[in-house]
Amino acid sequence: MPPFLVITFPFSPILVRLGPLTIRWYGVCYAVAFLVGLWLAGRHLRARGLREQDYANLAFWCIVLGLISARLYYDFQSGAGYYLTHPQHLLATWEGGMAYFGAIWTVPIFIFLYTRWKGMDFWVVADAAAFFAAAGQPIGRIGNIFNGEILGPPSNLPWAFAYTNPNSMAPQLGVAYQPAALYELLIGLCILGILLVVRRRLRPRAGALLLIYLALYAVSQFGIFFLRDNSITALGLKQAQLSSIALAIALVPVTWYWLRSGRRPQLPTDTPNPMEVRDGYQAEA
Repeated sequence: MPPFLVITFPFSPILVRLGPLTIRWYGVCYAVAFLVGLWLAGRHLRARGLREQDYANLAFWCIVLGLISARLYYDFQSGAGYYLTHPQHLLATWEGGMAYFGAIWTVPIFIFLYTRWKGMDFWVVADAAAFFAAAGQPIGRIGNIFNGEILGPPSNLPWAFAYTNPNSMAPQLGVAYQPAALYELLIGLCILGILLVVRRRLRPRAGALLLIYLALYAVSQFGIFFLRDNSITALGLKQAQLSSIALAIALVPVTWYWLRSGRRPQLPTDTPNPMEVRDGYQAEA
């Protein structure tokens, strides 16, 4: 039996079974995360003169690429040898396991190439992508909580989670663990709040929100993985912490390029100014 003062989590990660079809909380949370993220990103883009038809295809392929790359990155850092010899599990997202750093490395590059192809402003679209990620991640973590994954070490803290459902992915039923997924959910909400405040009060030029998001994400992941129950890989650090350091290093030249680009400030509100919008795009000063 779990300790009296911890939180017992008896819920199954499976929402419902419909014959051969199994619907999990994890998948439902991801679907909701996509919808909320698309709504917020779309609102950001429309306020800056883009039309839905300008970014709908881009959003679809970003989601597909993000899911695949996040799953493959998880496979790589969890044991590439196993997945290479069991390829049927390579893309089995329903089994749990997504490493968001995979999407971070691939989706911005895809957005850059796509916007260059379509003649769109990369930095404006990249800011919208930051909102999409920042809004969707906390919702996705709810799915991780239902799965019983992203856990810290065993704990008797009053907010520790003890999973008791036999379908749970927790290492041991009835043992209370620090809820690292809950910590990440709260951190994600803080990052989203910071982005919203910066956009509204500081009126940054396009691209600033993406850089702020990536920097905050790198710092938060480096810190949270001291609590997550993952094996140490090198230099006394875990794989995601090494990825955080790599992301922080990569941000240096990207930020330098952004500063040199010298884009003017965006429109300060979520309502486009008709005097500054021409043919569906924000006019240059």
